[in-house]
Amino acid sequence: MGRTVTRPVQVRGLDAQAVFLGRTYGHLFGAALLFVLLEVWLFESGLAQAIARPLLRVNWLFVLGAYMILAWIASHFAHTLRSRTGQYAALLAYIVIKAVIFVPLLYVADRAAPGVIASAGAAAVLGFAALTAVAFITRRDFSFLRPFLIWGALVALGLIVVSLLFGFRLGPLFSVAMVGYAGAAILYDTSKVIHRYGADRYISAALELFASVALMLWYLVRLFTHRSR
Repeated sequence: MGRTVTRPVQVRGLDAQAVFLGRTYGHLFGAALLFVLLEVWLFESGLAQAIARPLLRVNWLFVLGAYMILAWIASHFAHTLRSRTGQYAALLAYIVIKAVIFVPLLYVADRAAPGVIASAGAAAVLGFAALTAVAFITRRDFSFLRPFLIWGALVALGLIVVSLLFGFRLGPLFSVAMVGYAGAAILYDTSKVIHRYGADRYISAALELFASVALMLWYLVRLFTHRSR
């Protein structure tokens, strides 16, 4: 949710917008593909188990805090750097961080309910496609969602911290709420892609969309795993 440094691509005409959208969603597809390939490689190579076991023994609050700091740094640089190389480096770093953070969740899900990962992935893709269609068909500016997303993130983070400190589990209702939150984030980010991003910001736009889709996938995996137990 960073600043743009050029005029919104929407004011540059349909041709410029088409080029921007193609680059943005092309980079999003590439980011998602790289994420999947990284996860496959981690699990096929046996590294996933080596990563998951120590992380599952560590207080997840520390892992969450480290991830949030590193992810914020990557997102900040992707939005502010003018250098294409720097923006790509930030996007790559974000994907790698996200892939590592996902390992314990996917490791537990695969052992508890084989097949649930594929189901959650399919649901995330369908949800993203439906929400993207809504944003493009209506052409509505969903910037009004920003305050709700900010406060929702603070409330969710607070609940996560409290659950870790006091040792209680956040159940399926929390996962359902977070899937809804991720859906709102996708609408907001897609609206920014349509109305607000500068023509040279397709890498940071792709990062924002990828982050929201990954958030939806995370809580769909949690929800589907809980239902399969």
